Amino acid sequence: MKTKKLTMLLAGAAMIAATAAAQADQVKVGIAAEPYPPIAYKNASGEWEGFALDYAKAVCKTAKLDCVITPMAWDGMMPALKSGKIDVIWGSMSITPERQKQIAFTLPIYNTPSVFIGNKDDKFDFGSGGLAGKSIGAQVSTIHAAYIEKAHPEATLKVYSQQDTANSDLAAGRIDLIIGDAVGMQGFLTSSDGACCEVKDFPKDPSFDTGIGGGMRKDDTKLKAAFDDAIRAIYKNGEFEPMAKKYFKFEVGTPPK
Repeated sequence: MKTKKLTMLLAGAAMIAATAAAQADQVKVGIAAEPYPPIAYKNASGEWEGFALDYAKAVCKTAKLDCVITPMAWDGMMPALKSGKIDVIWGSMSITPERQKQIAFTLPIYNTPSVFIGNKDDKFDFGSGGLAGKSIGAQVSTIHAAYIEKAHPEATLKVYSQQDTANSDLAAGRIDLIIGDAVGMQGFLTSSDGACCEVKDFPKDPSFDTGIGGGMRKDDTKLKAAFDDAIRAIYKNGEFEPMAKKYFKFEVGTPPK
């Protein structure tokens, strides 16, 4: 009887250990809960899809990692990463020196130009001081909002928790311009709401040329290495190009070194 009980206890302990190991091996990949097509958005069935989802699945499959997509508010991403609620910030986070002081980044996932979009009938002076009296919408906690504060302090910056809301305000005439990356603006410009508007300028700033990367805790060196190796493999085996062409009409690739 004692032997049977001991066997049962050992079996139970093994099951608990296996469950704990499985949970430890899960990688929580954080994406912004705010829809940002074609990067990440919900389909008609309420399921998340988009370029970021396809890319994450490809990376995790190549790296043989058990990944769980975890949507959350964009401005809560960094605290969630640091506290361990997620393991990777995945989507549209630009690699910047300021962010690199706090977290590590994977190799660039993709890159895209930044754009100003305004009404087709309006003209703008994007020179120094030229946007005085203009209101510009940008998503909160982005390099685009920071750029307006630095390059165009004469303008009125209005920040939004969701890019879609900024787009709607532009279409309704409540603001004069929006700024964001061309990838995220593609869906708006091809929609009925975006018929009012067009690309007005491509702002130049070093912070726009660093690429988009996956954010990780600095001490997660093994996870970063696994993601980096998978990103290299996806470019090398030709998987990236058709995946990008499914969502974009322009080049977004940044072949890793």
